[in-house]
Amino acid sequence: MVKKESALKTMDVPIVDLSNPNEDLVARAVVKASEEWGIFQVVNHGIPPELIRRLKEVGTKFFELPETEKEAVAKPEDSVDVEGYRTKYQKDLEGRNAWVDHLFHRIWPPSRVSYRFWPKLPMDYREVNEDYAKHLKKLSEKIMEWLSEGLGLRREALIEGLGGETVEYLMKINYYPPCPDQDLVIGAPDHTDVNGITFLVANEALGLQAFKDNHWIDVKYTTSGIIVIVGDQFHNHENLKSYSDSKRMSNGKYMSAKHRATMDKEKTRISWPVFVESSLDHEFAPLRELITGEDNAPKFKPYVYKDFKFRKLKKLPLD
Repeated sequence: MVKKESALKTMDVPIVDLSNPNEDLVARAVVKASEEWGIFQVVNHGIPPELIRRLKEVGTKFFELPETEKEAVAKPEDSVDVEGYRTKYQKDLEGRNAWVDHLFHRIWPPSRVSYRFWPKLPMDYREVNEDYAKHLKKLSEKIMEWLSEGLGLRREALIEGLGGETVEYLMKINYYPPCPDQDLVIGAPDHTDVNGITFLVANEALGLQAFKDNHWIDVKYTTSGIIVIVGDQFHNHENLKSYSDSKRMSNGKYMSAKHRATMDKEKTRISWPVFVESSLDHEFAPLRELITGEDNAPKFKPYVYKDFKFRKLKKLPLD
């Protein structure tokens, strides 16, 4: 008999306090959470709480604008890229519509930023997002340094594996309106993130859930905490049959977190994930330093990121 998935309220995703003066303890906590969960929250991370508050404020104000204003940064219909505003409807495996509006735009590196897709209103939108990008890049690189050390490698190994200075930071704002009938619609279907690592903040309406030990767990977060999610470039989830044993750059050590977004019956939920990923033309593979001897052979072939991303999103086999 197959055990039915259920929501389990007695477990919480790990919380790592980055203000602990013992960096070795912090690094071990980050590595442990990435091995066992693939999703955790960091607090006292160095990004000013006021900046996070302003990030949420300008994003919320954008979605409150008239539709004509939002369409000014719409994704062109003939575009093969993701940048721009759009309303997205897609069905999950149970036939429910995913009910969410969203805005994509890159925030780093500067050479890849297209202000064409950055809202002009509110007036301080650009200032806030540029400031957030600089702070988040520092946090992201610190987390990846610890994860590299957790693999027994140089601190720069994972960053270099993603592409070094060409690594891109892609902002997405998800806007989930209230939904009285959740049997018909969902926020986002079950998935793992295709990129390397994701950093997410959200408003006060809960809705993010992580899959752990055959249960869906509500991910709780503090006002200024940041949720960290390990993605497929670092490790593919074993529960996705087409991707079994394809555990990318860490060659099998880190867990990519299966997660989903649910709707709130009365509240609007907004989230701000930033996807840290390779440029589309970058080729990535298990880090060479991890491939030593027959017992630790690479579990998959190298992939150009745009091909890897296409095959993952189309649910095509990789190996």
